[in-house]
Amino acid sequence: GPPHLGHLYSALLADALLRHRRLRAAGPARLCTGTDEHGLKIQQAAAAAGTSPPELCERVSGLFRQALAQAGVSFTDFTRTSEPRHQRAVQHFWGALRDAGALYKGCYEGWYCTPEECFVPESQLEERPDAQGRPRKVSLESGHEVHWTKEENYMFRLSVFRDPLQNWLRDNPRAISPDPFYQRVLRWLDEDLPDLSVSRERSRLQWGIPVPSDPTQTIYVWVDALVNYLSVVGYPESHGAWWPAVHHVVGKDILKFHALYWPALLLAAGLAPPERILVHSHWTVRGQKMSKSLGNVVDPATCVGQYGVDGFRYFLLRQGVPERDCDYYDEKVVKLLNSELADALGGLLNRSTATSINPSNTYPCFSELCFPKVLDSREAKSTGRVSAEDYELVAAVASLPAQVAGYFEGFQIYKALECIAQCVRQTNGFFQRHRPWKLDRRDPAERLWLDTILHVTLECLRVYGTLLQPVVPHMADKLLSRLALGPGERGLSGLTFLARYDGKPCPFEGRQLGPDTGVLFQRLEKSEATMNGKQKA
Repeated sequence: GPPHLGHLYSALLADALLRHRRLRAAGPARLCTGTDEHGLKIQQAAAAAGTSPPELCERVSGLFRQALAQAGVSFTDFTRTSEPRHQRAVQHFWGALRDAGALYKGCYEGWYCTPEECFVPESQLEERPDAQGRPRKVSLESGHEVHWTKEENYMFRLSVFRDPLQNWLRDNPRAISPDPFYQRVLRWLDEDLPDLSVSRERSRLQWGIPVPSDPTQTIYVWVDALVNYLSVVGYPESHGAWWPAVHHVVGKDILKFHALYWPALLLAAGLAPPERILVHSHWTVRGQKMSKSLGNVVDPATCVGQYGVDGFRYFLLRQGVPERDCDYYDEKVVKLLNSELADALGGLLNRSTATSINPSNTYPCFSELCFPKVLDSREAKSTGRVSAEDYELVAAVASLPAQVAGYFEGFQIYKALECIAQCVRQTNGFFQRHRPWKLDRRDPAERLWLDTILHVTLECLRVYGTLLQPVVPHMADKLLSRLALGPGERGLSGLTFLARYDGKPCPFEGRQLGPDTGVLFQRLEKSEATMNGKQKA
């Protein structure tokens, strides 16, 4: 089916990480995504829609590409698992498993869940009545119905990989983030680890990649899908340039496939597991799970229409906490975007660049006399017009780039945005406290202080604009262009703050500001945004 909020959240997390890495100039980087197109679920969906699986996949894959582009996801690779290059990689990977003695043929029976494309153990099932009141077995976790299935399949010797997987995780405590998911995988490894069925009978499943040298079997859709991470980097010939320095960004519902089955399959095929698996939770709507039956599935295209690309991105990345489910509703979006983007950040840029306060439209000069340096901001007393809070602001913004980098590295983008929002509030407090609009530019002493206030404010805005580029690229570009920053002045590796305070020259001082780029972020009207869905941003 078409992409929903959860798909976009995965992609936006990955996109922000990619953009942040590029701004750090930390070497080559790419963002790979795509559509996993084989399996019984898709075969059945195509039949129900009166179309063929390839036609269904062509259409839905197009919807995914479109949704990602609409949300500004800068993917470098889009893999469709029905592509010939991917099929070649899967068949080669199967051969590597076979040659390593990791596969055997066996009779398998159990409860199969088609929507999740996996067998579900008895302990994870319960009986629930269907709409007609007839009893049926469903998966405890997802609520999807399961069916008893018995067939002769190829089995993967998962059970022998308990020790190698435990060793891998113990040696790499950051392999799975956030920590609650790392702990969950360790607990799974203490439980029963039965061998895994890795093929289906071709008579039941035609829509998939055939097992090499056995036309009666189709490769299990999850084995096929997971190999996309290898096929996209040129497996089996040229993957060594990238593998295993890769980070997977996945939803918690597919953690077992990525953190147990996939590393075991890789080890069996003679390859290292991925460097990191970054896991996020789900989005609910007003406290309820998103579902077609409840009619509460959030359409990303509608959100982008209502809040703009940057508004949509900012809300998801600011409010999304990877280790717990997060709740979505329109009023919450409107309140956050108005408060943090339109009022706090947009208002600050408007007020500090207004012609009434800065008639020359330049990046004003800083005066060390007006704002003398103190050795320790925590012990700073008020000196002249500068208050203790002003020194706290300078210290907070000076430490912000390193803080933000740490949170990106730790897969806590929401905390990075929280810190930036806090500093923006402090800067508004600074501006409000000193009321530069009350100062008389004709008085030389007042002009020095007025220019210093504006210089400090613009320096803060420059840091915020630079740090926000991975999350709200268009808005950050608008802000930095207004401050006349060139393309080579927007990176993170050389980001400095308030150089003049430290007695160093500031390259921006005295520079003509860029043209007025208009309102940074248009305030959203509650009624229009929530009821009519008009495009306001």
